[in-house]
Amino acid sequence: MRFLVILAIVVLGLIGLVFGDICTAASYGPPYIPTRCNGNRQDQFPPGNLFVAVSEGLWDNGAACGRRYRLRCLSGNNKPCKDGTIDVKVVDYCPQSPCPSTLLMSSNAFAAISNSPTAKINVEYIQI
Repeated sequence: MRFLVILAIVVLGLIGLVFGDICTAASYGPPYIPTRCNGNRQDQFPPGNLFVAVSEGLWDNGAACGRRYRLRCLSGNNKPCKDGTIDVKVVDYCPQSPCPSTLLMSSNAFAAISNSPTAKINVEYIQI
């Protein structure tokens, strides 16, 4: 009986840790335009330049344009993660082939959740 109580506590604790999907993320810098979503339009970028380019797995033949995700850094080499979450907007398809990660985050977005601008990190994401 004691074992079942301890197991239930552990399982319930683990359930609360992850709320979304997990992927890798890296930073990319300007130039950010033209994008595959809205070309050269400056108004496609959200306030604070918190945006991402997505790889094939999230691109959805362009349907990803404009989607918003809430991101949280989970892990990476040398403890790069900052606490908290950020909200980002999809503005582009990954401009590199092959894409180095599932999400390529603008420099501003990456700096908001990571202490290391060159790290590759693991993030939790959920569409909002």
